[in-house]
Amino acid sequence: MEVRIGITHSPRELSFESNVAVAELQELVGKAISGSEPLVTFTDSKGKHYLVATAAIAYVELGSDAGRRVGFVN
Repeated sequence: MEVRIGITHSPRELSFESNVAVAELQELVGKAISGSEPLVTFTDSKGKHYLVATAAIAYVELGSDAGRRVGFVN
């Protein structure tokens, strides 16, 4: 699934692919934004970790990757 995170005071967004379920990501972001954590950690499908300050999160977009792949299918 594609995840996009808008960061305040930044012209670009953080975008990556994740294998985590939508419900789990919603819960993770919800807990972080509620004020219980100063940082939230995201892990992409390649194993990279992203630490984002919860105070800097403008929005989080969770979508699917259906129809977005480029290339040939066997």
